[in-house]
Amino acid sequence: MTAGGPRAARARRRWPTRSDLAEAGWSLVATTLGLSVAIGVVGGVRVRSWWSVLLAGALVAAGALLLAPALRPLARLGGAGGALVAGVAGQLVVAWAALRFLPGVELRSAWSVVRVLVVSGVVMAVGRWVWAAPGNGYVVEATLRRARRRALAGGREAGAAARPPGAVVVQLDGVSAPVLDQARAAGLVPTIDRWLTSGTHTVEPWWARLPATTPASQAGFLHGDSSRVPAFRWWDRTLGRMVVANRPGDAALVEERVSTGDGLLSGGGVAVGTMLSGDAATAYLVMSRGPRRGVGPGTGYLRFFADPFVLVRALTVTLGEMVKELYQARRQREHGVAPRIRRGGWYVPLRALTNVLLRDLSTSIVAASLEQGAPVVFVALVDYDEIAHHAGPTRPESLRALEGLDGVLGTLERVLPWAPRRYDVVVLSDHGQALGAPFAQVAGADLLDVVRQLMAVPDAAGLTSGGGEDLGQLDALLAGLVGRSSARLRRAGPGHDERRPDGSGPGAGPPEVAVATSGNLALIWFPRLARRPVLEDLQARHPALVAGLAATPGVGLVVLDTAERGLVAVGPRGVRTLERDDPVEGEDPLAGYGSRAAADLARAARLPDTGDLLVVSALTREGQVHAFEAQVGSHGGLGGDQSWAFLLHPASWTVADERREPVDGRRVLVGAEAVFECLSAWLCAAGLRVPGGMRADAPDGPPDEPRGGVPDASPDEPRDGTPGRVLDDRGGGALHRPGAP
Repeated sequence: MTAGGPRAARARRRWPTRSDLAEAGWSLVATTLGLSVAIGVVGGVRVRSWWSVLLAGALVAAGALLLAPALRPLARLGGAGGALVAGVAGQLVVAWAALRFLPGVELRSAWSVVRVLVVSGVVMAVGRWVWAAPGNGYVVEATLRRARRRALAGGREAGAAARPPGAVVVQLDGVSAPVLDQARAAGLVPTIDRWLTSGTHTVEPWWARLPATTPASQAGFLHGDSSRVPAFRWWDRTLGRMVVANRPGDAALVEERVSTGDGLLSGGGVAVGTMLSGDAATAYLVMSRGPRRGVGPGTGYLRFFADPFVLVRALTVTLGEMVKELYQARRQREHGVAPRIRRGGWYVPLRALTNVLLRDLSTSIVAASLEQGAPVVFVALVDYDEIAHHAGPTRPESLRALEGLDGVLGTLERVLPWAPRRYDVVVLSDHGQALGAPFAQVAGADLLDVVRQLMAVPDAAGLTSGGGEDLGQLDALLAGLVGRSSARLRRAGPGHDERRPDGSGPGAGPPEVAVATSGNLALIWFPRLARRPVLEDLQARHPALVAGLAATPGVGLVVLDTAERGLVAVGPRGVRTLERDDPVEGEDPLAGYGSRAAADLARAARLPDTGDLLVVSALTREGQVHAFEAQVGSHGGLGGDQSWAFLLHPASWTVADERREPVDGRRVLVGAEAVFECLSAWLCAAGLRVPGGMRADAPDGPPDEPRGGVPDASPDEPRDGTPGRVLDDRGGGALHRPGAP
């Protein structure tokens, strides 16, 4: 406690600080200007003097703060939907009271209140853009004031050292290590660059093993085990249907399979915007917690929905993002940028909602969690990944998205000095992305049709799934607000069986072939077979399938099991064993894919739920791949920068060299499990986790270990989740190549 004791602390809390007054003043000026323009534009409201508008602005700002305690019970009972209704209703009630009862203001129509609020929000959003106000800081202004008051009331100045430790982990979805370097050089990530230049943080690349997808990496980050996630979507033989990682029920299934109860966020942590929870005590927009629990406590949303003009401003900027997307897509077409894909339809509003509304909402929730002292907070931000899929990973609009993400870091940085914990910040990515024309543009058909033609059964009952990766957070929010989410699976096109999109259906039976795509990785199953077939089985059934598929334009290699030689990779002009050191037959199909290709493919092909066939697209000399989905930037397989993720952490947190493995001449962390082990060790050293599966209570003070240090004794080896051989009963036969006798 500082000089003056508790009485002085209470006085400091009672009296606003200079910063409080400055922020309140600017907020009042902005609100007054917004109301002035709105009243001048909207009919049904008349004022006699600008003093009346000033008083109305003050009442709107103060009234929302006074009304918030009364709205919390409604948000607590009604969840996110209740928070939205209560927050909007609260804003309307306060604005109506200000325009109805203040002297000098005449309200002729109640509907005018709605129009005044909307126009005011638009004016304030445009004003921020004109004055180049940085980032989305307006969404945390109320939280920052509250954190400052609490800190001063407790006798803490900004950045006080005598606080227990905490950690916030920010995942930047899809940002590769090379792209982060480009963004730094272009001046698009000034917050990250300042941390690295000043020496407070350091960054190192890590290798995202195949499948290089968000659910696999998050299973590794948050639970230390990605073995039950063979791709973004897959056919589950036990369930007899397609599993999609960002569907609430399927995400819960995955978490049940990989969680031991001792996830990264166990012991009071908070998860925001993730697919899996990491055993967090509190979860917002987390798919595995289901439509109701996953959206999180309604009170966490109330601060965003009830804050004057925050929601309106966020919606206004969201509309601006839609206009920006239409312009950028047209620019690609006009300039003949290649490769490119169509960027219309649902993607336009989806990008806007993801990159503005959901980002602002997540920022608000994380800031509130920091202000409340959560020990560990993990948040996933998907802005860059969403744009890069449609525009390309190094295109201007994709790199610009990193500027907004860096702005979020800068916004959260403002809260940290006043938080009740000394938070260390970790920033990481789950994978990268690789550029390239989609497979359908190269081959002239989608993969399911190619497979059916090679099976010599073009009308075979088939099921395919693709797309929908980017709908996860939006679906979680919609499920929490209105109890409904969007469909994410598309049907197979001509010749597909009449089944529900998940592959189920009365009397339909399993499809003859199922294809699931994850970027330039595709998994193929033959669900009517009781077990996973080997090469010799497929040769007897469909002699031209494997070799013909490997020779298809846009395909780089096909991996499958054999009776005699174990796993093999079959390329257009050669075959290589993956589990034996046999000589390569013909040209090495793994040439150009890097030194980890054989190990990654062998592991992926032995996962419990993997496909009967694993297909990886061709890799061009320029390092481009061909997504089996309608994407120009993709990830999931091998090739390009999609496997080169990054881990940015405090410089005092060291990584033991024995945790690293050689990859393409460098020693780096390999696999999300290795990142989990590092994060877990760092949190244990900070007193935020207890080794051995016990959950840590929130510490009362700094840990005995040096803050951020890593114990000399290495924890258990990372779990890579590689199971034993899946098939013991294999058939016979020989590989048939087109043109071979």
